[in-house]
Amino acid sequence: MSTDAPVRLTELAARLWHGLLAYAVKFGVVGLIGLVIDVALFNALRLGLAGDDTWAQSAIGAKTISTSVAIVFNWLGNRYWTFRKHRRRNYLREFAEYVIVSLGGMAISLFCLWVSHHLLGYTSLLADNIATNVVGLALGTAFRFLLYRYWVFGHHRSDGLSTLARVEEAQRTLFEEPDAPAPVGAVGIGPETSASPPDAVTRSPEPAQSTKPGRR
Repeated sequence: MSTDAPVRLTELAARLWHGLLAYAVKFGVVGLIGLVIDVALFNALRLGLAGDDTWAQSAIGAKTISTSVAIVFNWLGNRYWTFRKHRRRNYLREFAEYVIVSLGGMAISLFCLWVSHHLLGYTSLLADNIATNVVGLALGTAFRFLLYRYWVFGHHRSDGLSTLARVEEAQRTLFEEPDAPAPVGAVGIGPETSASPPDAVTRSPEPAQSTKPGRR
């Protein structure tokens, strides 16, 4: 086996973690808290939290309300934690797109509940929970994560913070003035290491002439 194989595997694992898995873990944590909110509110409404014989107590009504509340919580959690580096400057448009994706996930969950409750005739509270909070949750979560990661908070979005940071860095690199050349002798040349001028050549001292008078 080539000695480069472990290095390549490490690089691949790092790219996979930073590019996908790290987001998936954080998304899962936020989604788990949102699930607790969704399930708790759904069951509370089904048991008559908002009154008996109301639309909010029906299976569809309770799920619509509980999922809507969970959507708002999940958006805040994903915007400021999971995808905080890629959150959008235009938060209203981001929220609108987030809601569209979330409604798509909710539609998947509601469809699973409709099939179980109305088409197949499983009307118990347990059957409703399995249909919407197990099967529907799994399918809806996969749908939402992929669209959040690659559309709502995608790297390519022009108003994303990561994209704006890259653009600003590129502009600084392109338009900044080059550094002025350092004066001769200013860098790395101290008084001790200064070069001698060309005409200041060290000469060996000439022997002194004798001043004694010669004999005549």
